[in-house]
Amino acid sequence: MDFRTFDRLNRRDVIRGTAMLGAGAMLMRPLPSLAATGPMAEIRKAAEAGKEASIKRLRDWIALPSIAAENRNMPEGAAYMAELARDAGFTNVEIVPTDGHPGVFGTIDVGAKRTLGIYFMYDVKQFDPAEWSSPPLEGKFVAKEGLGTAIVGRGATNQKGPESAFLAALHAIRAAKATLPVNIVLICEGEEEIGSPHFRQVATKPNVLAALKKCDGIFIPFPSQDKTGAVDVNLGSKGIIELELVASGEKWGRGPKGDVHSSLKAMIDSPAWRLVQALQTLVTPDGNTPAIEGWFENVRPLTDREKTLIREAAKTADEAADKKALGVNVWIDNLKYDDALIRLAQEPTVNIEGLVAGYTGPGGKTVLPGRAVAKLDLRLVPNQTRAEAEKKLRAHLDKHGFTDVEMNVSGGYDPTEVAEDSRLIRTELATYKKLGIATNINARLAGSWPGATFTAPPVSIPAGHFGTGHGGGAHAPNEYYLIDSTNPKVAGLVDATMGFAEFLYTLAAIK
Repeated sequence: MDFRTFDRLNRRDVIRGTAMLGAGAMLMRPLPSLAATGPMAEIRKAAEAGKEASIKRLRDWIALPSIAAENRNMPEGAAYMAELARDAGFTNVEIVPTDGHPGVFGTIDVGAKRTLGIYFMYDVKQFDPAEWSSPPLEGKFVAKEGLGTAIVGRGATNQKGPESAFLAALHAIRAAKATLPVNIVLICEGEEEIGSPHFRQVATKPNVLAALKKCDGIFIPFPSQDKTGAVDVNLGSKGIIELELVASGEKWGRGPKGDVHSSLKAMIDSPAWRLVQALQTLVTPDGNTPAIEGWFENVRPLTDREKTLIREAAKTADEAADKKALGVNVWIDNLKYDDALIRLAQEPTVNIEGLVAGYTGPGGKTVLPGRAVAKLDLRLVPNQTRAEAEKKLRAHLDKHGFTDVEMNVSGGYDPTEVAEDSRLIRTELATYKKLGIATNINARLAGSWPGATFTAPPVSIPAGHFGTGHGGGAHAPNEYYLIDSTNPKVAGLVDATMGFAEFLYTLAAIK
């Protein structure tokens, strides 16, 4: 799930704690509703009894990294995902082939009135062990200041930790001999971190599509709580396109076909400078606003209601902490905090996420590169589409004389929107209220996930995020997921498990 930076903006932080606490530190008290009597009390007992098994599932899963970008452990990841599903009670579990890496599908049908869809991803981002203070595949316990004890490892929070907590809820309900209140449809993919290029093939397989269309909504399990315990309920997410722009002497017909000595620049054109010139046409001179022809013609501005929601949320946010977490001193265009948050939700973006050309090692190496690559991500807002954006980018490059610059799209999807009065959102709000959790309604997440696969035809169901608990460092070194909380407002693993159980029962009861 491609959400960036910190909790308050898009729920993924890179804050690292330093205080050392015992690995057995426990939550000071359960969240209010989770201490209830009756079936929930029995489910809690089962969740507590199954905690060590839940931790082992998560650590074993972290030890098996499926990385689509590297074609690493993809069949093994799908097989393990299918095993986890069967173990949690899903039937008719199948590994669904695609033109890329496979998905996984399964159902639990208890004859309930309502059906819930659950989206999982079994893939993770790449990692460099040298950048980690704790080995990325070992799932070690590490103390986090002001939070408690967390598991550190690639995929811990994105998304194996919260997904493991959801599976733990199913195990606990079954162990407590309680009645599962809703039917569940599980759909998983292994290419989310490369832009879900083949996920639609999984979702539109006839038996999968038929099951999804019965759902009242679908969510991705998510560690939604920030360090204050508050959560955001998102009414949508930006879309994304990930791509490379490549300038080369071979395609251009000018400059070298391979690297040559830099002294020859006086008589030979440079593909690297060619790429720089192409990139400069994509944005305004300050780099802040896309300048691609027609880019804004279908953009839907935020409504007054959406802007009000953002301004209200900004009143309870900690601007100074957000700046510190991001390592910035000012917001774009020197905007006030609430205006910057509105811009974050409203504006499409053109971002350079990487530039590669020539020699990048220690010291200098006097070469004139024959090839230069820019890795871009383009964030889209309603009512833009991926197809429209790709077409306009290519037309823009061609119009400005860069027909030779290659455009290699690796993945992406449209923006997601969900109605505030949908049963999915009302269930999220009602569940958080039961749990006594402070909640903001967020007009639009700046990060991206393939929710549009569900909200658009032919599936056409609400899609969003739900979960208690906390994690951080997604896509970064020392990624973590909170297991034992010492913060009474933030859920550890058992309370996160119970949060999912509470959602299932709330969905069954809500009108």
